[in-house]
Amino acid sequence: MKSRITAGIAGALLIAGLGISPVSPAATATAATAPYCGITWGSLADSVAAYSSATITNVRTGRHTCYDRMVIDLKGKVKGYDVRYVNAVFTEGQGKHVPLAGAADLRIIVKAPAYTSSGTPTYNPANRTNAKNVSGYTTFRQVAYLGSFEGQTSFGLGVRARLPFRTFVLTAADGSTSRLVIDVAHRW
Repeated sequence: MKSRITAGIAGALLIAGLGISPVSPAATATAATAPYCGITWGSLADSVAAYSSATITNVRTGRHTCYDRMVIDLKGKVKGYDVRYVNAVFTEGQGKHVPLAGAADLRIIVKAPAYTSSGTPTYNPANRTNAKNVSGYTTFRQVAYLGSFEGQTSFGLGVRARLPFRTFVLTAADGSTSRLVIDVAHRW
């Protein structure tokens, strides 16, 4: 009995001396399944059905530690949108296929026009195929403006892979402006 205790103490001292800490299988499993950067988003469609008379005024992108971000600015309140992974994206009205860089296509439909009631454009990028320069981004590969037709505006976002995303709306306190925000994680 004394030799077993001595052997156990010697083993513990050896492990401590080597700087090895015993790890339980449960702790290993928890660490392996912990979400990347705390991200718990998925890759399923996110949609709100309402239409808005707000107009799209600008599109911005940004790089963050754990995700890339696309922001669509509107004059007025965002009321509806549909963001989802699709096999291909097409222009509004004409239905022409727009190939996107990257391994996955995220289609973003904002249920608001990019033109005034008299038809004057409120958002019209110089280069529709590359509406924003996203070279050097971790996840984004291409941002394409697909057009605005019959009260809705579409964008194609080419991403590195079918990665988790989240969508949310930020509205100014007075309701005069709002932003549709789309974040796509750098990895699962």
